[in-house]
Amino acid sequence: MEMRTLTITVQPDWKSALRAAGKAAQAETYQGETLNFESPDVFLGRLTALRWSLLRQIMSAGEVSIRELARRVGRDVRRVHDDVLVLAELGLIERTASGGVRCPFADIHVDMHLRRAG
Repeated sequence: MEMRTLTITVQPDWKSALRAAGKAAQAETYQGETLNFESPDVFLGRLTALRWSLLRQIMSAGEVSIRELARRVGRDVRRVHDDVLVLAELGLIERTASGGVRCPFADIHVDMHLRRAG
């Protein structure tokens, strides 16, 4: 099985981001996958510090139940479940046949730029 990689981008021009992702998909070799956010505010609103913490735990665990994940991070199961739903909706994690969650990516890279106007 090929190691999947993900690049998270912050690109207000979503059409350009979509074109770049389409070119990568047509390449002869696997170029990785892309998840784009239209602004840093949207990125930080969806991928909060608590959700990053969960994602790190899931990546290191391989597969983990939501209850065990909540125990590991010292948080309420219901709140962890809500955050897991957001991570799954974004495609960062997936449900397993046994009811747990796992991250399908071996590597996640965030590509964000802040430039001075002018």
